[in-house]
Amino acid sequence: MLVILTGGIDLGVGSIVGFTGMIAAGLQHANAGLLPSMAVPLLLGGLTGLGVGILVTRGHIPSFVATLGVLAGLQGATLVYSNAQPITGLKDDFRAIGTGYLAGIPVPIVIYAAAFVATGVLLSRTTFGRAIYAIGGNEGAARLSGIRVDLFKTLVFVISGLGAALGALILTARLNSGQPNSGEGYELDAIASVVIGGTSLSGGRGTVLGTLAGALLIGVLSNGLVLMNVSPYYQPIIKGAIIVGAVLLDQLGRRRRT
Repeated sequence: MLVILTGGIDLGVGSIVGFTGMIAAGLQHANAGLLPSMAVPLLLGGLTGLGVGILVTRGHIPSFVATLGVLAGLQGATLVYSNAQPITGLKDDFRAIGTGYLAGIPVPIVIYAAAFVATGVLLSRTTFGRAIYAIGGNEGAARLSGIRVDLFKTLVFVISGLGAALGALILTARLNSGQPNSGEGYELDAIASVVIGGTSLSGGRGTVLGTLAGALLIGVLSNGLVLMNVSPYYQPIIKGAIIVGAVLLDQLGRRRRT
């Protein structure tokens, strides 16, 4: 969401999920312990985001191109690392990240709720949040007003990478294994959730609550399509049509406001 708020796009989230999930599973398989199995994937996710941010801000490469390269590169790296095979041997303490309970509430829900609240506070109560909206609204004006645009744009990619790695930990723990294709298509779901939630692809407008609603809608849609025995080959077509429709509605709304 944060990347799109700045007017960028991140196509690498799915490949980061797949790669960092396999790294976590590999560390567990090698008896590395809980903390290294969490810290290393999170570090790799953050560093990947940092690399993308530098390419975008210093290399002046469009975010679409930079993250497309990440998508392809990490997909290949995942297959090389795993030899295209699942990795098992996860320990009970790691599996608790995805299957455990905290005060009767599933741990993944607690983690996601904390992440959404933290993001909401970050956007609505901090200078960082105001800068993100300003950059997405008018990057040139933001630069002239003294906002460190390159720094903030890099930070949102770092946060995106960390978020993808966190999701990978939860997914790997729930699957009780690392799957080399576990993150495929997640970039489409992520973009669809944000756009359906009312965030403008051109940046500068969007809310955390809207993104949460969009994510829930995509989840219900995905599960509903499965229950209706809709072929998985058609599901990306439907989600793509939803994204296009949401963007068209956003453009129509912008024209009416102007």
